[in-house]
Amino acid sequence: MLRRDPTDLPCALRPTAVHLLGLPLLLFVLLPMVARGADLPPQAALPVREVSVFKDGHAFVVHRGTVAADAQGNVVLRHLPAPVMGTFWAGATDDGVGLAAVTASQGRVRVERTALSLKELVDANPGAEVLVTEIPPANRDPVPYEATILPAPVQSSEELEALAPPGDGPKLPVASDLVFLKTDAGTRVLPLSRIQDITFRAGPAAKIGREEFRSTLTLRMIRRGAGDGVAPLPAGEAGVGLMYVQRGLRWIPSYRVELDGKGQASVWLQATLVNDLVDLDDVTCNLVVGVPTFALQGSADPIGLEQAAARLAQAIDLDNGNRFGNFYSNSMMSQVAGGAGGGAAPAPEPQAGEANGEKSEDLYIFRLEHVSLKKGERMVVPVSVGSLPYRDFFKLEIPFTPPPEFVQQFDPRQGAEFARLMAAPKAVHTIRLSNTGKAPLTTAPALILRDGRLLAQGMLTYTSPGAEADLAVTTAIDIRVTKEERETRRVPNAQNWNGEQLARLELTGGLTLKNLRGQPVDIEVVRHVFGAVESADHDGVIEQVNVLEDLSLLWPSTGPTGPPRGGPGGFGWYNPPPWWRQFNGAARIRWQVRLDPGAETALEYAWSYFGR
Repeated sequence: MLRRDPTDLPCALRPTAVHLLGLPLLLFVLLPMVARGADLPPQAALPVREVSVFKDGHAFVVHRGTVAADAQGNVVLRHLPAPVMGTFWAGATDDGVGLAAVTASQGRVRVERTALSLKELVDANPGAEVLVTEIPPANRDPVPYEATILPAPVQSSEELEALAPPGDGPKLPVASDLVFLKTDAGTRVLPLSRIQDITFRAGPAAKIGREEFRSTLTLRMIRRGAGDGVAPLPAGEAGVGLMYVQRGLRWIPSYRVELDGKGQASVWLQATLVNDLVDLDDVTCNLVVGVPTFALQGSADPIGLEQAAARLAQAIDLDNGNRFGNFYSNSMMSQVAGGAGGGAAPAPEPQAGEANGEKSEDLYIFRLEHVSLKKGERMVVPVSVGSLPYRDFFKLEIPFTPPPEFVQQFDPRQGAEFARLMAAPKAVHTIRLSNTGKAPLTTAPALILRDGRLLAQGMLTYTSPGAEADLAVTTAIDIRVTKEERETRRVPNAQNWNGEQLARLELTGGLTLKNLRGQPVDIEVVRHVFGAVESADHDGVIEQVNVLEDLSLLWPSTGPTGPPRGGPGGFGWYNPPPWWRQFNGAARIRWQVRLDPGAETALEYAWSYFGR
């Protein structure tokens, strides 16, 4: 056995004052092996104590408990995880106890099952006195006879492995499919298909034992002695722990945003937990907000044998002085969930200025206590609630108008879609939330209500504390918008490109907005144009776009009334000719407009464009 001084272990794994893992010796035996000979010791279940769940479906799982150890100090666990490479760690939690090795293997175990077929009942009852009726030949009546069931011959694992080619792998015992009966005339051997029925003189045994291959995890525990001495752990109980990252448990956030009409919004966050990983019984569940680093994405740890590969979800810093598994002591505001059965306590009423949580490095953690959820179940739990300021405004975004060089590339569907979008631009009623809390708003759907009535469902995007998030509510039918644009001048042969003459077009446009609502409104207006903007009135802010790198040219954000992502508002639908970027750019003009009830304003702008 390889031995190692505890002081040689990485700092993060050395025993601490609270004995997080108690890892004086650590040697992982990762090669898949099959136990031969005697049956494995009884298998134990190690409960999950804590999970940290990521939105992408990965979870950091911590098992911890006291389980039985055999005379050799082996603890056999029936749960074999499929962790991400480098995220599996195991150890002892008792004083003076260490871990010598972890072995993942497929071992032969004898499993008792209920006998369901006639052959299984026969094999489960050797020595039983029975009355046997065989299927008679044609035109003859059946003649029952008395017999005693004899055990069927079995080819042992050792015999099969000796007969198999080298390297063919381990074998399970194979029993004969014939029925052996002791009768007055001798031993009768016949196929099961010949038997019509069997009557047992006494009640038959209902269970049958079969050997099966089972994947197991064996932890070899040792007792640390004085000096450099170590000894196998005596038979009894041992405190052990496992931790790993594995795919199969995720949380899906959703928000409910209730507007009071006076600038304050009550924001509820709830989580839908989707558990396809492992049974959870009264565990601490950390819901992680943030983007983890996937250093070994798609690489499975060999300790998982042939189980499905998992991807790395989050690198965990072990050297933080906390108890085993609790790596987020500076977690966010707790929200208590129910006990057994997975129920959850109702969300509290929102309080103005309530702290939403605390930052832990670049991640945020919402902590739920006493979560119970079986594998295959789903559960919705309230997470947090708070009050955030908001303001109403209206957003009008006019996408790029495709030049003639691009229009000819449209197919009928694209042309019809673009015509619909450009015919009647609409302003969108939007609320702008100011995140004054300590926790970020994560990307999630948001249900928007006012006075108990549903207004819309929008999509919140990730918003750090101190930033703002926009939620589109609905198309504003009482903000009338008209658009007029015209060519004011054309200069033929203004540029030459490889013998191709290009004209310079000078254009002007105007957007007229009228407020038909009964109250003042603030409108944010954005006009996208191809070319170079010359002027914009009403303090319009001109922004010339980097056509080489700005991805908004591919997918402009135009709200619910604008083009779909990759739609006709950007290059996603276009294949510009070679000369196009040599002479043309792209620009955005932004206005902030306030309109009193019934008021009207016209926004004018001018730009130029090179074309054929």
